[in-house]
Amino acid sequence: MHMQKDKLKGHLSIAAAYTIFGLNLVFCKDIANSETLSPYALFTLRAVGASALFWLLSLFTPKEKVAKGDFWKIAAASLIGLFIPQMTFLMAITMTSAIDTAIIGTLGPIFTMFFAFMFLKEPITGKKAGGVAISFAGILFLIFNSVHEGGAAATSPMGVFLLLVNSLSFSLYLGLFRPLISRYSVITFMKWSFLFSLILSLPISARELVTTDFMAIPADVLWEVAYLIFFATFVAYFLIPYGQKYIRPTLVSMYSYLQPIIAAIVSIWAGVDTLTWQKVLASILVVGGVVLVSRSRAAQHQ
Repeated sequence: MHMQKDKLKGHLSIAAAYTIFGLNLVFCKDIANSETLSPYALFTLRAVGASALFWLLSLFTPKEKVAKGDFWKIAAASLIGLFIPQMTFLMAITMTSAIDTAIIGTLGPIFTMFFAFMFLKEPITGKKAGGVAISFAGILFLIFNSVHEGGAAATSPMGVFLLLVNSLSFSLYLGLFRPLISRYSVITFMKWSFLFSLILSLPISARELVTTDFMAIPADVLWEVAYLIFFATFVAYFLIPYGQKYIRPTLVSMYSYLQPIIAAIVSIWAGVDTLTWQKVLASILVVGGVVLVSRSRAAQHQ
């Protein structure tokens, strides 16, 4: 009974995080199209905001000492799970069409399944492979029936490369660092992770931060940046390692398929898209695949 409650907490946490990311995808495109903030400056603002919030929160929680040998591992996790994925995504969305961004993003769970097999010896069962395949088919079906515009007019090879690096890097993070994340509280792990990310980003973004005319940024873009910092960075990156403690990496990555569904729902709500049987079928396939993976032997044994 206790294990079932833990798994439910894990599922709800990851689902909430990827719902936030679904809206984040829309806002990142708006910010990029406004051409008022560079990807480097935006990443550093997110790192500053998240670092400040996690360190502030740590003042009100029990102190936790990090083993000296784990600092370099947390730094590596920060590089692979925060710095590279966020930076490559923010750069790539200015070079790729919306449909290509969405399609390449679907590869994450497939990469994660293999990394989890390599590093955590998480077996690739028939149910798991089948669930990933069903959700993958469903999300491609959804993409081809709902994503038509946004992003660059044409996708560049560099954009494709950056998106592949983004997907591989975050999948590697999910598959490689679960044991490390499990050793510490979420707040301790993330306050150090974001601090390391901030240190990594400053040499790249310092000049652009100084030269950015923040007064010229439209109010709606500032609100979107605030959403990115608080919800898509602080809240979402609290929820992901929390959920990782309770469910397996492949299952965590499967929730990334929520992002196009959320984007489609927002588009329908805003009146720029319509609800069709194709979208309903695609959503059923995605959810069915997630359920199948959650019932696989590997996902049930923690």
